[in-house]
Amino acid sequence: MKKSLIIKNIHASVKNGKKILNGVNLTVKQGEVHAIMGPNGSGKSTLAQVIMGHPSYVLEKGKIQIGKKDITKLTPDLKSKEGLFLGFQYPVEVAGVNFGNFLRMSFNESAEKKVTPIGFRNIVSEKVKPLGFSGDIYKRNLNEGFSGGEKKKAEILQMTILKPAFAILDEPDSGLDVDALRKIGQTLSNLDFPVGLIIITHYQRILHFIKPDFVHIMLDGKIIKSGDYMLAKEIEEKGYEGYLS
Repeated sequence: MKKSLIIKNIHASVKNGKKILNGVNLTVKQGEVHAIMGPNGSGKSTLAQVIMGHPSYVLEKGKIQIGKKDITKLTPDLKSKEGLFLGFQYPVEVAGVNFGNFLRMSFNESAEKKVTPIGFRNIVSEKVKPLGFSGDIYKRNLNEGFSGGEKKKAEILQMTILKPAFAILDEPDSGLDVDALRKIGQTLSNLDFPVGLIIITHYQRILHFIKPDFVHIMLDGKIIKSGDYMLAKEIEEKGYEGYLS
């Protein structure tokens, strides 16, 4: 049975600092694609971090649920086990941690049956092809020496292998050339599992490759307007100026 990620009246601030989110409400069902758009400083990335439970933010009010289960106060690792995935805006390099081993250990954490290194390599070899990775990706360290595009594609690779119920992708299109953007967009459009996707972006360009079911405009820490794909086209043509006033 498909579930929903339910975000109810979220208010949050930076720890010992400014309030950023001012009552965000959003419901995402598995299989749906939601795009959250807005100018810099509107609270988009903060929303992603708060949902995942980043310790630098204080959730002052509100609730986060997956189905009927309240996951508001769970730690990020437990939220991950409940089916939540976050693709970072700026993926970090982790020196000395083998990417293939990292992926396999993450996969085995939630797998019903543990997969051997050889068996897992066969799984990975099929997943890397659509993203255009070379065969040595399994041997490299996690994001170490990766280009900006490779780091973003590595995040998508992790998602396709872990198969979360819900994935928040924070600006997956930033720093990508057209070819990398196309590969990511096509991979997201052809997933073999039902995931509720939240794509956070400034621009419409990734939405040329993966068409959202819903588009939301975020401003001053809350969603001020929602619509279908045509709302993204309107923003591309007119910008955010009409909403800023």
